Amino acid sequence: MSNKLKAGVIGSGLGGLAAAIRLQSSGYQTTVFEKRDKPGGRAYVYKDNGFTFDAGPTVITAPHCLEELFELSGRKLSDYVELIPVEPFYRLMWEDGYVFDYGSSLDETMEQIKEKSPRDVVGYKKFLDYSEKVFNEGYTKLVHVPFLNWWSMIRVSPQLAKLSAHRSVYTQVSKFIEDPHLRQAFSFHSLLVGGNPFQTSSIYTLIHFLERKWGVTFPKGGTGALVQGMLKLYHELGGKIELNSEVDKIFEHNGMVNGLITRDGRKFELDFIVSNADVMHTYSNLLGNVAKVEGQRKRLKKMKYSMSLFLIYFGTKKKYPNIAHHTVLFGPRYRELLQDIFDHGTLADDFSLYLHAPTKSDPDLAPEGCEGFYVLAPVPHLGGGKVNWEVEGPKYADRILTYLDERYLPDLKENLITQRIFTPVDFERELNAHLGSAFSLEPVLTQSAFFRTQNRDKDIKGMYFVGAGTHPGAGVPGVVNSAKATVSLIHEDYPSVEQRTDYTF
Repeated sequence: MSNKLKAGVIGSGLGGLAAAIRLQSSGYQTTVFEKRDKPGGRAYVYKDNGFTFDAGPTVITAPHCLEELFELSGRKLSDYVELIPVEPFYRLMWEDGYVFDYGSSLDETMEQIKEKSPRDVVGYKKFLDYSEKVFNEGYTKLVHVPFLNWWSMIRVSPQLAKLSAHRSVYTQVSKFIEDPHLRQAFSFHSLLVGGNPFQTSSIYTLIHFLERKWGVTFPKGGTGALVQGMLKLYHELGGKIELNSEVDKIFEHNGMVNGLITRDGRKFELDFIVSNADVMHTYSNLLGNVAKVEGQRKRLKKMKYSMSLFLIYFGTKKKYPNIAHHTVLFGPRYRELLQDIFDHGTLADDFSLYLHAPTKSDPDLAPEGCEGFYVLAPVPHLGGGKVNWEVEGPKYADRILTYLDERYLPDLKENLITQRIFTPVDFERELNAHLGSAFSLEPVLTQSAFFRTQNRDKDIKGMYFVGAGTHPGAGVPGVVNSAKATVSLIHEDYPSVEQRTDYTF
């Protein structure tokens, strides 16, 4: 019998796996509980007709936070997964025919800006300098630090105020950039973490410098290969994973976590639990019978949640050379479309799209001569109740595919080999995402840091959180760093790995 403290991690998303690796590396006996038949959470993988489709995150930045997970046990990330540089980072395309390739070369970026809007050359240099300052304060200093009390916010408030954190991303970009296309080009990044550029704090402009600093990469074999590399490391460290094991209830006794029970009735004694599940699902369902957290449940119900997503995964027997690995297709409206999505809860007639073409970097993800894609449209979450996705899903997919066929992927519909859709209802059903939100709590200033779900619950000893709903938030660097913040608290609370004997169910 092991005398190590028993740690449970609910959910095997990138945040959950990062936490599990850190815990197992620290000497705790860790078990991951995963609802689905494969690990990865939002980074699930579909395979069909020789195509490999990453279900979720595809933009890998800040590789150092992944490298650190492997270095904890004297290993190297590069021995487990190969990260391929992506160039350009993004190809941005508008309906009026304008194309902007945003990549690692600052000279090429400046040349494109000069050609489009000479007055914005100086402005962009100032924006990049601003983004670097925000990065240094908001990422380097704070991304891995848990915010547990009001004082933790007060200490950083002067720096945040100095950086105009109260302003939106778009407002701040517009201070430096005049051209409408370029304003969109340098403000869309907050959508990658579920934020409306017109409402999200300008702190999120740090993403721009983060990409400039470390580039954009893609794992050979897809994001699923990164998941498998992390899982391999976890297993080598002695960690366990229970697949097809949805957690039904967390047990608490005298203000302390004791364990959990899965839907199929298996009970597990645990000293502490890290939830990588949706924060609202955790408090409302897994801790639904715990009176101590009623205040947190009520608070979460009142908070704003990010938009959802509508995705189509499809493979073609034709190649499309004009499309980059990451292509953003801006529709005719920007602010107004985002208002429809975030404020009105309506499914608009137009859309802006993110088109992922991983076979541009790794042809092995599709049969020879073919290409694999997924296309993503930001859509309202389920809170408005205005969209019946069972009816509208297939129609919406056809509209998007027709749009792509007519504008960007000629003869797409007659060259389709396979396709499947994933709607906000699937986010709710498959991932237990509250309101079908794709990124959990919306990343506005009043829901950031201390105001977000805290990494350690204040009422139940041994209850912790990682992932998009806690600090620092969504995105691969965000969820991986949330694991660092959370496990640092566990080290404080459980400096010894000696096992308890007072489990009570």
